[in-house]
Amino acid sequence: MKIRTVLATKGMNMISISPEQTLKEAIGVLAQHNIGALLVLDADKSMVGILSERDIIRHIARDEQALGQPIASIMTSNVITGRPQDDVQSVMATMTERRFRHLPIMDGDALIGIISIGDVVKAQMDDFQGKIDTLQTQIIEGEATE
Repeated sequence: MKIRTVLATKGMNMISISPEQTLKEAIGVLAQHNIGALLVLDADKSMVGILSERDIIRHIARDEQALGQPIASIMTSNVITGRPQDDVQSVMATMTERRFRHLPIMDGDALIGIISIGDVVKAQMDDFQGKIDTLQTQIIEGEATE
């Protein structure tokens, strides 16, 4: 299964924030949309980073006064991205090994979506269930012809 399939099922809705906005504003956006990460886009709508709940917690643990700081000082700027043609299993392995839960998806230079580890796990479970259903049907049909 490919990432394009996950995006087609999940949708390509992306929630973003600008690097100048504050950490407090980012927390509000995360809570409002019930999500775990924000894409950080500059004025040209180019991705310049990603901000996750983990980034926020780690930063606040070091600096309790961080809520007024701009996102640019907190975000992850060296962002690992995926492509629509990437295999779901390899993406899952990368996310697990590198210990991150959100992966922006790029098609060439265009940001087209973001997936979470939950999206990947759900896609894998759906794929497995489809295979189970097919095998069960084949078994039942095989028993009926005997």
